[in-house]
Amino acid sequence: MSAVHAGIDVSAKSVELVLRQNDRRFGRETFAQTPEGHRQLERRLRTARPQHVVLEATGVYYVDLAVTLAHAGLPVSVINPRSFHHFAKLKLQGSKTDGIDAELLAEYGERMAPLPWTPPDPSRLALRDLGRQINRLTATRTQAKNRLHALRARRGSLELLIRDEVEAIATLDRRIERLTQAARDLLHQQPELAEQAQHLEAAKGVAQASAIAVLAQLCVLPASLKTSQVARHAGLDVCLRQSGTSVNGVSRISKAGNAYLRAALYMPALSAVRHDPYVRAFYEALQRRGKRKIQALCAVMRKLLTGFWACLKTSQPFDSAKLFSDVHFAKT
Repeated sequence: MSAVHAGIDVSAKSVELVLRQNDRRFGRETFAQTPEGHRQLERRLRTARPQHVVLEATGVYYVDLAVTLAHAGLPVSVINPRSFHHFAKLKLQGSKTDGIDAELLAEYGERMAPLPWTPPDPSRLALRDLGRQINRLTATRTQAKNRLHALRARRGSLELLIRDEVEAIATLDRRIERLTQAARDLLHQQPELAEQAQHLEAAKGVAQASAIAVLAQLCVLPASLKTSQVARHAGLDVCLRQSGTSVNGVSRISKAGNAYLRAALYMPALSAVRHDPYVRAFYEALQRRGKRKIQALCAVMRKLLTGFWACLKTSQPFDSAKLFSDVHFAKT
């Protein structure tokens, strides 16, 4: 009898399971997106004994379930959404429902035999969650500051509305500082993570807050990933738009990845362009070659990500002289 393959589509309120064997679906069930629902799903999978349990790495809801199943000894594989998207296109699957996605994930496990997923330890997951919440609150605070600026610039704005936005910003400041302190405390308790944060802070333009934001997203990735895979994870890989002589569009980054990691890299890249001579020379060389400012900045982000990942893998401080070539200085 051939092996069983399981595909799981995870949403905010439910988890859809499809079992596949002998090139056909033979089971489909729905479970609640709750700890009890996860336990029920675990028991069902233990009974089915699948060779692969495939989930898509989208949103935040898949993590707890993937950790639960992996700790139960089940063969969990967490795949990149972009890889799954291309697989669905290859299958000419235009419709999209939870059941269809789950069945396609099961078939992905059957056809592609994805590698098993190793769950990060709890401290790294905690740092990732803190980093993401800090990112969300920071974005909310920026919106509040923009609203406050608009209110103050407009004649006749109610003083009550101005005070309300000021109070909201102060509250967000306190929440961000509280979570940042929690991240500092966590790093203090984890010497390896603390050392990695210090290696990132060696880069010009990377203060402690930026180091925490970047490390929070990188520390949960498998150490076996190559730099090109990490770039794809961040959505910083370049998508070419060329086809014969009829299509020759502007190349863009895919953005089909971790938006939190891209956001964490943006300010360090801006700061490095101003303060790191190697980065500035690289940035200006790209512009001389016809790249727009945003394209050149994305290239800097991708380069920095390459350097940061190397720092984590080699346990060495960041050094832009090793990452950027001297050749750019000759033409500045």
